[in-house]
Parts: sequence; structure tokens; C-alpha cells
Amino acid sequence: MKELYGTGVALVTPFKDDLTVDEEALRRIVRHCIEGGLDYLVALGTTGEAVTLGKTEKQLVMKTVADENAGRLPLVVGIGGNNTAQLAEELRSTNLDQYDAVLSVSPYYNKPTQEGIYQHFATLAKASPKPIILYNVPGRTGSNMLPATVVRLAEDFENVVAIKEASGDMDQIRAIIEGKPSGFEVISGDDFTALPTVQAGGTGVISVLGQGLPADFSRMINLALGGSYKEAKELHLALEEGMHLIFEEGNPAGIKAVFETLGLSNARVRLPLVEATDKLKAKIASFVQSRTGIPA
Repeated sequence: MKELYGTGVALVTPFKDDLTVDEEALRRIVRHCIEGGLDYLVALGTTGEAVTLGKTEKQLVMKTVADENAGRLPLVVGIGGNNTAQLAEELRSTNLDQYDAVLSVSPYYNKPTQEGIYQHFATLAKASPKPIILYNVPGRTGSNMLPATVVRLAEDFENVVAIKEASGDMDQIRAIIEGKPSGFEVISGDDFTALPTVQAGGTGVISVLGQGLPADFSRMINLALGGSYKEAKELHLALEEGMHLIFEEGNPAGIKAVFETLGLSNARVRLPLVEATDKLKAKIASFVQSRTGIPA
């Protein structure tokens, strides 16, 4: 779908010191993303720590993001997991009026076969009132959704409109791009593969670092989408240190340290994740300062 073109970001869920959801910080982050020139926002993804949020908290995050966005950018919400029947019911019962699409991760822990992955998403496609973006992230799920399965779903269900591909395997990404039906979008799910995915024919990225440095990241993707690969590569190289740093101690600990440096939220995360170490925070602060001029 055309409106999910360019640079999207997987929003963090900021917490107060008591680890309740920090609505005001979330509003500040949404404004920061919009003002930085991003193209769309994704709430309740992996980076949003959705697996440690309760139902009421998820509703609060969805409402806060939608209210602050006020119709300015397209919105995507993460609704995924490994209990197919429960997810189908969640899709039917959740108010998605202010959201444009659903991002749904391939089932984790169960380790289904390719047929099981296909049937899972077939069930969700039939239940969902909104278009579905598949999400393949083998490093987290324990299984890889192969290109043939992706193409089969894209061909069989009109509302399966894109994939966030985070395998990190450019051969796999190219195979999806070459085999997909017209109109189906291939979106990079890794900051590192964002530029090569666009060069291969993908339509953009759902980034983590991009929410911290939206102007830089969106400019890189826009340059690449416009065919200015040399300039895009120079910007990619300038951002590469930040891409490494924010994942050094896990996501979203790193990107939350970016927001702490920017003064938009603190760096709190919920267990079983832990906050970035002071050593990493210092390195992140130095990098952010080098890109923004904000004192480290």
C-alpha cells in the first residue's frame, strides 16, 4: 500500500520510573518523529515491548499515538504472536479505526513448518479488518518464513500487502522481490539492510534508529528511493555506528538511551530486559551529539 512507502519506525513505549506507561513522553516521541520527516509510525512492535504490556496498556499506547498523530501520518499496530485462534479474535475485537494496517510477526517458540506459517497467516487474513504486513524475524522467532511462503500468502490474500523482512539475508530479500505479485511491498526490517533492500527494489524500512534520528534516516531512504545511491551510502556510513550501538545490549535498551540523550524520555525498560549500561549510554550520547549537536 502506497502510504507505507519510505521510512516507518517501530516506536518505543516509554516508561516512568515506576515502569508505568509514560504518555507524555510517548507524545513527545511521536511529535519528534513527525517533525523529523518520517513517513509512518508503528506502535506495539518488538521495540515497543508489546509482550510485556497488558491489554489496557496496549489500548493506552494505541490511543496516545493516534491522538498525538492526529491523522498526520499513516499508523500501523503490531498484533502478532503464536496463538492463532486468540490472535484472530483480537483482530476482530480490537478497535482499529485509527490504524491503517496491522504488523503481525511469524509465530515464535512453536517453530511451525512453512505450511503452519501459511495457515496461521491465512487465518489472520480472513479475520483482519485491516491490511496485514507480515513480519519475518528468524533471530527472534526460531523459524524462517521462506520466500515461497511469503509469495503464496501475497498471491492468495489481497489484504496481505507487505512484508517487514528482518532475516538480514539479502539473497532471501531479493528472492521475495523477484517473486512477489505486483503491489506487494518488501520493507526492510533491519536498519543495516535498509539501503540495500531499497536498492534491490524494496519500498523502504521500518527502522529503530530512525525514530531517534528521523531527519537523517528518512533523508537516506528518500535519496535511495530517488536513485541517489552514492549520497545515500555516505549517509548510511555516517549512521552505521549508531546502528551498531543501539543493538549492542539489545533492543530497545539502546534506542531508549538515545531518547534519554535527546531529553525526550528516560531509558527504563521492563524485565526481562535491562537498561543500557552507563558505558554504552556514554557511547550512544557521544554518537547522538555528533549527529545533532545536542551536548552529550
